[in-house]
Amino acid sequence: MDQTTQTHYENLEAKNKDLQYEAFDYIKAVTKERVDWAYEVWDQLKEWLTDPDNHRRSRAAQFLANLAISDPEKRMLEDFSAVWEVTKDPKFVTARHSLQSIWKVAIAGQEQKEMVIKSLVDRFENGTDEKNYTLIRFDIIQGLRNLYGETNDEEVKQIALDLIEKEIDPKYKKKYASVWKKA
Repeated sequence: MDQTTQTHYENLEAKNKDLQYEAFDYIKAVTKERVDWAYEVWDQLKEWLTDPDNHRRSRAAQFLANLAISDPEKRMLEDFSAVWEVTKDPKFVTARHSLQSIWKVAIAGQEQKEMVIKSLVDRFENGTDEKNYTLIRFDIIQGLRNLYGETNDEEVKQIALDLIEKEIDPKYKKKYASVWKKA
Protein backbone atom coordinates (compact mmCIF):
# COMPACT_ATOMS: atom_id res chain seq x y z
CA MET A 1 0.00 0.00 0.00
CA ASP A 2 1.44 3.38 -0.94
CA GLN A 3 1.97 6.05 1.71
CA THR A 4 -0.96 8.22 0.61
CA THR A 5 -3.40 5.32 0.83
CA GLN A 6 -1.89 4.22 4.14
CA THR A 7 -2.37 7.71 5.57
CA HIS A 8 -5.99 7.81 4.41
CA TYR A 9 -6.62 4.35 5.83
CA GLU A 10 -5.24 5.48 9.19
CA ASN A 11 -7.33 8.66 9.00
CA LEU A 12 -10.49 6.55 9.03
CA GLU A 13 -9.86 6.45 12.78
CA ALA A 14 -9.00 10.16 13.14
CA LYS A 15 -10.83 12.24 15.74
CA ASN A 16 -11.56 14.88 13.09
CA LYS A 17 -14.74 13.91 11.19
CA ASP A 18 -13.66 15.87 8.09
CA LEU A 19 -10.44 13.85 7.92
CA GLN A 20 -12.44 10.64 8.34
CA TYR A 21 -14.80 11.60 5.52
CA GLU A 22 -11.95 12.61 3.21
CA ALA A 23 -10.24 9.28 3.95
CA PHE A 24 -13.46 7.36 3.29
CA ASP A 25 -13.98 9.10 -0.06
CA TYR A 26 -10.37 8.50 -1.08
CA ILE A 27 -10.47 4.78 -0.29
CA LYS A 28 -13.82 4.33 -2.03
CA ALA A 29 -12.41 6.08 -5.10
CA VAL A 30 -9.15 4.09 -5.32
CA THR A 31 -10.92 0.77 -4.75
CA LYS A 32 -13.14 1.29 -7.78
CA GLU A 33 -10.15 -0.13 -9.64
CA ARG A 34 -8.05 -3.17 -8.78
CA VAL A 35 -5.52 -2.59 -6.00
CA ASP A 36 -2.65 -4.80 -4.87
CA TRP A 37 -3.11 -4.17 -1.15
CA ALA A 38 -6.56 -5.68 -0.54
CA TYR A 39 -5.26 -8.45 1.70
CA GLU A 40 -3.31 -5.97 3.83
CA VAL A 41 -6.63 -4.68 5.18
CA TRP A 42 -9.04 -7.55 4.46
CA ASP A 43 -8.96 -9.22 7.89
CA GLN A 44 -9.32 -5.94 9.75
CA LEU A 45 -12.26 -4.97 7.57
CA LYS A 46 -13.85 -8.36 8.25
CA GLU A 47 -13.55 -7.68 11.98
CA TRP A 48 -15.13 -4.26 11.52
CA LEU A 49 -18.24 -5.88 10.01
CA THR A 50 -19.35 -6.72 13.56
CA ASP A 51 -17.83 -3.72 15.35
CA PRO A 52 -20.03 -1.84 17.86
CA ASP A 53 -19.38 1.35 15.81
CA ASN A 54 -21.88 1.52 12.96
CA HIS A 55 -19.51 3.71 10.92
CA ARG A 56 -16.91 0.96 10.98
CA ARG A 57 -19.51 -1.65 9.98
CA SER A 58 -20.67 0.50 7.09
CA ARG A 59 -17.17 1.34 5.88
CA ALA A 60 -16.06 -2.27 6.13
CA ALA A 61 -18.99 -3.56 4.08
CA GLN A 62 -18.54 -0.89 1.41
CA PHE A 63 -14.77 -1.32 1.20
CA LEU A 64 -14.97 -5.11 1.05
CA ALA A 65 -17.59 -4.87 -1.71
CA ASN A 66 -15.23 -2.62 -3.65
CA LEU A 67 -12.23 -4.84 -2.92
CA ALA A 68 -13.94 -7.94 -4.33
CA ILE A 69 -12.40 -7.11 -7.73
CA SER A 70 -8.98 -7.19 -6.03
CA ASP A 71 -9.55 -10.63 -4.52
CA PRO A 72 -7.84 -13.27 -6.70
CA GLU A 73 -8.04 -15.80 -3.84
CA LYS A 74 -11.85 -15.41 -3.92
CA ARG A 75 -12.07 -14.85 -0.17
CA MET A 76 -15.33 -13.05 -0.78
CA LEU A 77 -17.01 -16.37 -1.52
CA GLU A 78 -16.38 -17.31 2.13
CA ASP A 79 -16.83 -13.83 3.60
CA PHE A 80 -19.91 -12.70 1.67
CA SER A 81 -22.39 -13.81 4.32
CA ALA A 82 -20.69 -11.53 6.87
CA VAL A 83 -20.80 -8.59 4.46
CA TRP A 84 -24.43 -9.39 3.57
CA GLU A 85 -25.36 -9.31 7.28
CA VAL A 86 -24.45 -5.62 7.40
CA THR A 87 -27.15 -4.99 4.75
CA LYS A 88 -29.57 -5.97 7.54
CA ASP A 89 -27.93 -3.82 10.21
CA PRO A 90 -30.20 -2.51 12.99
CA LYS A 91 -29.05 1.00 12.09
CA PHE A 92 -30.88 1.56 8.80
CA VAL A 93 -28.40 4.05 7.32
CA THR A 94 -25.62 1.47 7.82
CA ALA A 95 -27.73 -1.26 6.26
CA ARG A 96 -28.68 0.92 3.33
CA HIS A 97 -25.16 2.09 2.49
CA SER A 98 -24.01 -1.52 2.59
CA LEU A 99 -26.87 -2.71 0.39
CA GLN A 100 -26.19 0.09 -2.10
CA SER A 101 -22.60 -1.17 -2.48
CA ILE A 102 -23.13 -4.94 -2.46
CA TRP A 103 -23.65 -5.17 -6.25
CA LYS A 104 -19.94 -4.39 -6.70
CA VAL A 105 -19.10 -7.86 -5.39
CA ALA A 106 -20.85 -9.25 -8.48
CA ILE A 107 -18.36 -7.73 -10.92
CA ALA A 108 -15.52 -9.77 -9.41
CA GLY A 109 -16.46 -12.97 -11.25
CA GLN A 110 -19.23 -15.38 -12.23
CA GLU A 111 -19.42 -17.15 -8.86
CA GLN A 112 -19.62 -13.84 -7.04
CA LYS A 113 -22.25 -12.56 -9.47
CA GLU A 114 -24.45 -15.60 -8.96
CA MET A 115 -24.10 -15.32 -5.18
CA VAL A 116 -25.01 -11.62 -5.13
CA ILE A 117 -27.95 -11.96 -7.52
CA LYS A 118 -29.34 -14.91 -5.58
CA SER A 119 -29.15 -12.89 -2.35
CA LEU A 120 -30.73 -9.79 -3.90
CA VAL A 121 -33.58 -11.76 -5.50
CA ASP A 122 -34.27 -13.62 -2.26
CA ARG A 123 -34.32 -10.38 -0.28
CA PHE A 124 -36.63 -8.69 -2.79
CA GLU A 125 -39.05 -11.62 -2.81
CA ASN A 126 -38.98 -12.46 0.90
CA GLY A 127 -38.16 -9.18 2.63
CA THR A 128 -41.59 -7.55 2.73
CA ASP A 129 -41.74 -7.94 6.52
CA GLU A 130 -38.65 -5.74 6.92
CA LYS A 131 -38.98 -2.15 8.03
CA ASN A 132 -38.52 0.21 5.05
CA TYR A 133 -38.82 -2.70 2.62
CA THR A 134 -39.84 -0.42 -0.26
CA LEU A 135 -36.54 1.47 0.06
CA ILE A 136 -34.70 -1.85 0.32
CA ARG A 137 -36.45 -3.05 -2.83
CA PHE A 138 -35.55 0.19 -4.60
CA ASP A 139 -31.89 -0.26 -3.63
CA ILE A 140 -31.97 -3.84 -4.90
CA ILE A 141 -33.36 -2.73 -8.26
CA GLN A 142 -30.82 0.12 -8.41
CA GLY A 143 -28.01 -2.30 -7.57
CA LEU A 144 -29.07 -4.61 -10.39
CA ARG A 145 -29.21 -1.58 -12.70
CA ASN A 146 -25.69 -0.61 -11.66
CA LEU A 147 -24.51 -4.16 -12.29
CA TYR A 148 -26.15 -4.13 -15.72
CA GLY A 149 -24.51 -0.77 -16.47
CA GLU A 150 -21.14 -2.28 -15.65
CA THR A 151 -21.61 -5.62 -17.47
CA ASN A 152 -24.38 -5.16 -20.08
CA ASP A 153 -25.57 -8.61 -19.02
CA GLU A 154 -29.11 -8.97 -20.38
CA GLU A 155 -29.84 -11.71 -17.84
CA VAL A 156 -29.32 -9.18 -15.02
CA LYS A 157 -31.73 -6.79 -16.72
CA GLN A 158 -34.34 -9.52 -17.12
CA ILE A 159 -34.03 -10.55 -13.48
CA ALA A 160 -34.62 -6.95 -12.40
CA LEU A 161 -37.59 -6.51 -14.73
CA ASP A 162 -39.08 -9.77 -13.44
CA LEU A 163 -38.71 -8.53 -9.86
CA ILE A 164 -40.39 -5.24 -10.74
CA GLU A 165 -43.33 -7.18 -12.17
CA LYS A 166 -43.76 -8.89 -8.79
CA GLU A 167 -44.43 -5.55 -7.08
CA ILE A 168 -48.19 -5.29 -6.51
CA ASP A 169 -48.36 -1.61 -5.56
CA PRO A 170 -48.54 0.43 -8.80
CA LYS A 171 -46.80 3.41 -7.16
CA TYR A 172 -43.73 1.37 -6.26
CA LYS A 173 -43.80 -0.63 -9.49
CA LYS A 174 -43.56 2.68 -11.36
CA LYS A 175 -40.79 3.94 -9.07
CA TYR A 176 -38.72 0.74 -9.53
CA ALA A 177 -39.32 0.73 -13.29
CA SER A 178 -38.04 4.33 -13.53
CA VAL A 179 -34.56 3.04 -12.64
CA TRP A 180 -34.55 1.09 -15.93
CA LYS A 181 -36.04 3.77 -18.23
CA LYS A 182 -32.77 4.41 -20.09
CA ALA A 183 -31.47 0.84 -20.13
